[in-house]
Parts: sequence; structure tokens; C-alpha cells
Amino acid sequence: MTQVAVLGARGRMGEASVRAIEATSDMSVVAEIDVDDNLREIVEKKANVVLVFSPPGVAHEQVQWCIEQGIHVVVGTSGFDEDAVQQIRAALIERDEVNVFVVPNFSVGAVLLTQFAAKAAPLFESVEIIEMHHPDKVDAPSGTAQHTAELIARARAKAGSAPSPDATSRDPHGTRGGRIEEVNVHAVRVRGFMSSQEVLFGSEGEILRLRYDSVTRESLMPGVLAALRAVPGLPGVTIGLETVLSLG
Repeated sequence: MTQVAVLGARGRMGEASVRAIEATSDMSVVAEIDVDDNLREIVEKKANVVLVFSPPGVAHEQVQWCIEQGIHVVVGTSGFDEDAVQQIRAALIERDEVNVFVVPNFSVGAVLLTQFAAKAAPLFESVEIIEMHHPDKVDAPSGTAQHTAELIARARAKAGSAPSPDATSRDPHGTRGGRIEEVNVHAVRVRGFMSSQEVLFGSEGEILRLRYDSVTRESLMPGVLAALRAVPGLPGVTIGLETVLSLG
């Protein structure tokens, strides 16, 4: 029986994860930690794995604390970029028995989209990303958009692709969006969305649109459970649910 501690347990993803874990026969929630709760409860309740959905402002420190305690971690909080991953790797030098699984998105559809986008990236002249979430989300862009942009940029660089053409010389209001490794990313925050992303590819005479929509948090729970089951067997730092889904 895997004993799981959930950080950010009273948030939307935390609450949904607690329900999903408790519905399994091979895992149980032994600690539900949120703002102002003592992290020592994780150790006292003998958690084997910690699931992190805390806000980005505290999640980085919490992951480091869990590593120091020798506990495996699944990170669901957005904002763990390459710098954050390098900090985790540095911490694991002294704790090589600990595994950390960073998952930008637990949606199977989102994982497939990022994989398809990476394959399409070198074949089109232009590419941009639009990510759409509810207005209660505190970070932008989403971790999925960050991850997708990085994979696209890596694939285009490997193929020797030129940057997407863009003649914009004036944009006083920043309407062209942000740029992640030369990929334009636009973050939309509108009530009614839960988690959506669209990747637009274009060449002369054709457009390819790749899109996924998660409309309930329950759609993410199979990915959460798969990550929790997998992390004890994933040495060091692992990035992306595609590792568990055997997609490369």
C-alpha cells in the first residue's frame, strides 16, 4: 500500500486527487497539507510519496524539503522550468535514493498534443501556442504551454528550422504574447475554461490546428494515479507523463 501525502490538498486539484487516491485499492492518503499546515505531518504519517499541488510560490521549497526527508515526489504545480529542474537534480546528488517526477499536465490528451506538436514542428514555417484557462489560475503561461514550447523549439533547432516569420516592429501593448525559446505563447484567462491548449502551425496555403480541452478535473485523475504509481521506479528526475505512457 502506497501512502501518499497531498500538498495543496484543499485546492481544486488537491481535493480531486484525494478523492481519486482514496478510491483505489493500492494507495491511501495519510496526510492532507495546505496553507499553514506543518510539513512534519508527512514524516509523522510515514508517507512514501508526496503529491505537490501547492502554489508556485511555496512549491519549490516544499519539493526541496521532501527531498531532504528522503521521500519520492510527484510535482503537479506549474512553473517548474529548466532552472527549477536543475535545482532538483543538484539536491538529488546527496539523496540519490529519492525520485522526483515533474508532470506539466496529467491529461492524456495534453501529453499526446505535445508529442504531435513536436513531430509537426520542423515541417511548418510558422508556429504559435494559445493556452486557455480559468481566471483563478495564478501563473501564466501554463506549465503545459511552457513544456510544449520547449519541445517545439528543440525539434525545430534539431532540424535547422528558421524562426517563425514575423514582421511586427511595433507592439506597445504586448499583444503578440510572450516568447518561450522563440515560440510565441498567448495566455487566455476566461471563466468557463478549465484547461485548454491550441497549437497553430502554418505554411503557405495551409494551417494545422492541434487542440485539447480538459473540461473536468476528474479527466486528469488517471494521469495523477499513474504518476504516483510510477515514481518509485523512476530514478532521479523524470519530466512529463509521456514517460509513463511509453510514448518516448
